[in-house]
Amino acid sequence: MAREALRRVVSDDVSQRMPPAYLGHDKLADGEIEILRAWVEAGAPWSAHWAFVAPTRPSQPAVRWEHLVRNPIDRFVFERLEKEGMSAAEEADRRSLIRRLSLDLTGLPPEIKEVRSFVDDTSPNAYERVVDRLLDSQRFGERMAGRWLDAARYADTQGYQNDAPVEMWRWRDWVIDAFNSNKPFDEFTVEQIAGDMLPDPTLEQLIATGFNRNHRTNSELGIVDEEYRVEYVVDRVETMSTVFLGLTVGCARCHDHKYDPISQKEFYQLYAYFNNVPERGRVVRPFNSPPMIPAPTREQVRRLKDLSDEISLSEKQFLETFDSASHAFEKWESRIARSKKPLQWLPRDGLVASFDFESDLRGASVSGQVVQSDGHVGRAISLQGHGHIEEPELLKYDYNDAFSVAAWIKPESADGVILSRSEKFDTHEENAGRGITLALEKGKLKLKLISRIDDWIIVSSRASLPLLRWMHVTATYDGSLIAAGAKLYIDGREVDTVAELDYSNTDMKTKAPFRIGTGADADSGFVGSIDEIVVYDRELKSEEALTLAVAKNLSEIAQIRSGERTEDQRNKLEWAFVDKYGPREVRASWATLSRLKRVRDDLESRVSSVMIMAEKDPPRDTFVLERGAYDKPGEKVLPGVLSVLPSLPESAANDRLALARWLVDPANPLTARVTVNRFWQMLFGEGLVRTPENLGTQGERPTHPELLDWLAVEFVEGGWDVKSLLKTIVMSATYRQDSKGIDDAASRDPENKLFARGPRFRLPAEAVRDQALLLAGLLHEQSGGPSVKPYQPEGLWIDIASGGGYISDDGDDLYRRSLYTYWRRTIGPPSMLNFDSSTRETCTVRTERTNTPLQALNLMNDVTFVEASRKFAERMYLEGGETPRDRLAYGFEMATSRPPSGQESDILERAFAKQLESFREDPKAAARLLAQGESPVHTRVKRTELAAYAMTAGLILNLDETVTKQ
Repeated sequence: MAREALRRVVSDDVSQRMPPAYLGHDKLADGEIEILRAWVEAGAPWSAHWAFVAPTRPSQPAVRWEHLVRNPIDRFVFERLEKEGMSAAEEADRRSLIRRLSLDLTGLPPEIKEVRSFVDDTSPNAYERVVDRLLDSQRFGERMAGRWLDAARYADTQGYQNDAPVEMWRWRDWVIDAFNSNKPFDEFTVEQIAGDMLPDPTLEQLIATGFNRNHRTNSELGIVDEEYRVEYVVDRVETMSTVFLGLTVGCARCHDHKYDPISQKEFYQLYAYFNNVPERGRVVRPFNSPPMIPAPTREQVRRLKDLSDEISLSEKQFLETFDSASHAFEKWESRIARSKKPLQWLPRDGLVASFDFESDLRGASVSGQVVQSDGHVGRAISLQGHGHIEEPELLKYDYNDAFSVAAWIKPESADGVILSRSEKFDTHEENAGRGITLALEKGKLKLKLISRIDDWIIVSSRASLPLLRWMHVTATYDGSLIAAGAKLYIDGREVDTVAELDYSNTDMKTKAPFRIGTGADADSGFVGSIDEIVVYDRELKSEEALTLAVAKNLSEIAQIRSGERTEDQRNKLEWAFVDKYGPREVRASWATLSRLKRVRDDLESRVSSVMIMAEKDPPRDTFVLERGAYDKPGEKVLPGVLSVLPSLPESAANDRLALARWLVDPANPLTARVTVNRFWQMLFGEGLVRTPENLGTQGERPTHPELLDWLAVEFVEGGWDVKSLLKTIVMSATYRQDSKGIDDAASRDPENKLFARGPRFRLPAEAVRDQALLLAGLLHEQSGGPSVKPYQPEGLWIDIASGGGYISDDGDDLYRRSLYTYWRRTIGPPSMLNFDSSTRETCTVRTERTNTPLQALNLMNDVTFVEASRKFAERMYLEGGETPRDRLAYGFEMATSRPPSGQESDILERAFAKQLESFREDPKAAARLLAQGESPVHTRVKRTELAAYAMTAGLILNLDETVTKQ
């Protein structure tokens, strides 16, 4: 093979020669041919690609500049510089160092007092103390989470055309906490890939698996469900491979990888690990789709625990009160047993309406033939399909509202609507059947929640209901937007159901009235008798459904001997007593207990959910998809890892948990290398491998392979300690170098691949905004919580994306760190996109840096920066001294961590004076400027003077030095 390659390279026949002349390639240079010839003559020795060989700890080279070495990193860097005949730069000055450190480890610049304190601290460990302080800061986790969210394609919306909201912020907060607590990276990895499969997983470990549910999802009506489910699985494989393996595994979806030793079959073996999630391709809109769990915050967990304790105490007190009232209960029981007037009772919490058909119809109107008859409880209505009762205001619920309805029915026909609030069903109308319907169809009980064609939930009982006998039916819905949230009860017992349709994405409210005995369609009338209809604005519990199904009234139950009553009858009698008919102290104790339970239920309903991973049982089969097409299954495959990498341990179960542990197995040559390379990239702007998404054969080779391996081994052997690794890097002399470097370094190594100078590059997108807010004194450093909506150009969402307009938040939420900004996939925060943030549509581990006029316009005109400028100006005025020169120097030092030179001070003064003169001539312009943003204007500063300082502050915020780390 090697000799054939050589023959083709040296061939004079242009049709045979490689590289192909017909594609415009020249013949290889003579020197390159000789290298190839020597290699062939030496036997064409071949070894695996460097990235597929496990790293070993290399020996540290000796270097001439021993006195400059601060840790082993420097030896590897200095050795390369010596070989290239280059020198390392001097250490950066202290002001530059603390600013660099603070921006790198917290994403925010240091305060002036921190800079001055470090400058004045002459102790030998002053720098290390700053490093430790920053690593221990809450800001550290927020800084680290930003890059991880890019890799994990985290966003607050689904993506695609509809791009509806989702709630995944509890996963984002888990990431912040993980970095701040210094969770070992191997645990960090395992929990995100397979936390749900760990023994007795905690809530936090389940939340962690949201990593693999952050992908784009589609809720559009016309999609093919399986096509998009396949896309979600593919996305997980590609994201996992990029983030942890640094390989373009996705290239093997349709065919064997053209460059790396990854076959198409192996792609689908990896795919099989992620193919077992019980999900569907068309997701719920808006919010989350199963599998998902409630994910209370620590504060909510604490409050729920307190409520649980209060409820337990209240239950104990109630039972004591009830026991002490046993004599009163017996007297009441005896009295109603003798009563000739039937005494009724229903659970009153959430009861919206009830129809007992004894006399009053609550203002409802009768249409058609409705006849009163003997009911199962007192009087009922008898219908023959041509009459119904209407009430205009009931059952006005939507897909995300919980509700319950119940009735006694005695059907004479297998088809008919029991109750409804719905429109006519017409297949030619998009909104056909919109609304809520409880009906019998072919003998089966059905609850229908319909918005429009192809957008509905229909849940049906598996068994048919008998005719010509009284039955109690209850339908409940929890507002979860999925069929699993609907339950059907017959005679108080929950029955098995079938989800005939399970798509609910748009509203189902309708102007049609609430009807008893029919739907909107002429032939939908109920035939038979209906009694005791109730409507609740909440989901009834199973024991409440049982109580409703107790036909006997309280008087009748009281006439039954205590030992002969059913549990349901006993509950109904006792609950009525403590709720309505018992002594005041009993009712008060019951009311307290009920109130606490409602508070708990309300809090639980407000707890955010998070989408997680789960395993389908039985597992789903996986097939190689021909050319990657969802509908072209080929060979069946089992889960498996890449053959070019170490195998799973023989004792390991071949599941997703085994895959997660395999990723961080020390024998895996990639994960540690990939991870330390991205940390290096975060600090230096570029990684040791400058293609962090691709360590395969088409990626760039490491600039310092021994250093990369040393860092990888150090990371693993150090217990995957992220903070320790970062501290090692920033403690090095390599990191501490002046970014200006030696005179000829920039010309000889313009991209700083050899690290002959310190890092210098523009701040990440979020840091540009966060720095401005911090300097302005506006930054609200609340950690975690739902995403917020700061200022954004008006009308942007309407012009570019579907789904309505953007409404910004107010108050403190306008000034949260950019990490917490609401991120819409189809149109991310425009300010951050201008500064090269990722779009969060797919996994991104490398951010490009551009320099465009839009960035300057953003800094000068965006309301965030204009408002920040005027609040920054207030700080300059109030904190900076008595003269314009002092105040402007103070602001310059706040922004750059160094005082201005004399020439710079002169420029700032002239700029201020010019602006002051302008605003004195046009005070209305000053007023317009100071009106930008919600924060109040300080009353101690003259408006024209403050406006002039604000304009000069804007100049400072726009300086290259301000928005650059150096």
